[in-house]
Amino acid sequence: MKKIKIALLAAIIGSVITSCMMKPSEETTSEASVVEKVQPVKVMDLQYKKTAIEENITSTINAFEETYLSPALQGRIRSVKVEVNDHVKKGELLVELDRTQLDQTRLQYQTLKTDLARMDTLLQYGSVTQQSYDQMKSQVDITHLVLENLEENTLLRAPYSGIITGKYYNDGELFSPTPNTPVGKAALVSLIRIDPLKVMVNLSEKQLPLVKEGMEAKITTDVYQGEVFSGRVFRIHPTISAATRTFTMEVKVPNKDQKLRPGMFARVSLKLGEKEALIVPSIAVLQQPGTNERYIMLNEDGIARRVTVKILNRYDDQLEIFSSELNGGEQLIFAGQTSLEDGDKVNVVVE
Repeated sequence: MKKIKIALLAAIIGSVITSCMMKPSEETTSEASVVEKVQPVKVMDLQYKKTAIEENITSTINAFEETYLSPALQGRIRSVKVEVNDHVKKGELLVELDRTQLDQTRLQYQTLKTDLARMDTLLQYGSVTQQSYDQMKSQVDITHLVLENLEENTLLRAPYSGIITGKYYNDGELFSPTPNTPVGKAALVSLIRIDPLKVMVNLSEKQLPLVKEGMEAKITTDVYQGEVFSGRVFRIHPTISAATRTFTMEVKVPNKDQKLRPGMFARVSLKLGEKEALIVPSIAVLQQPGTNERYIMLNEDGIARRVTVKILNRYDDQLEIFSSELNGGEQLIFAGQTSLEDGDKVNVVVE
């Protein structure tokens, strides 16, 4: 019995000694795990900087002018002198209609002018009354107006230099003023002006105070990748759409070599001034998996803090961000932040 008690006492003493010896080892392991959680990171100062207010809009290139030419009167077509894709000069004759009525009116006008000249002489000698002379002069003036109208509607000339885009009648056909074109207009031929061109741009009503006539715009296309075309704002529409809260402006684009054509897809870039903004490297902005939420990590006295942000603009490998929690002067973590959680300890690495 005495031997059993001695054995139990020895076992108890041994377990106490063992636990005492193991305690420092457990504390060391705990401390080691804490050290392993300190993430090395790189930081940069987050500062507001002046940056350009830039708008990038997609649009379509349009002809500067487009005209569907037709006479005011019905008549037989004598000759269509152009074909599709012909380049014409301002004032060039495009279509000639039947001239019978025009020639008759011209002859009548010449006769009346001769009679008026004779009456002018007779009036000086008192052989005719002033009333008769005035009536003849009025008849001459009216005939002259009729002649001008017939010339305008019998001989159709180009109102500006451009390119023929459509020919809808042939020689000898009878023109009738009924819609016969894809746009629902009546026309003998259609003409466009492509030097310059114009681009219609819709902007938010908030940008209205920033847009001025003469402001420069940059235009790029998918057809000529890497090539930038310059234009200028030349017209700002006076109304704002109640449905979209946008307004329209027009950009004039020189096109002397006629590389650009109406209907092309275009991207328009406008610089509307400057503003103070937070610009950060794109690698510093993270995305919450499965959502569209973007966030950054800040270093606050060795502790990581997560801040949700909005992306306002993209500039190559940099982003303009915004958050009501940011005032400038914070330390932005731009390397080593991908595995951080809010509240993790960090160690700033200085190169």
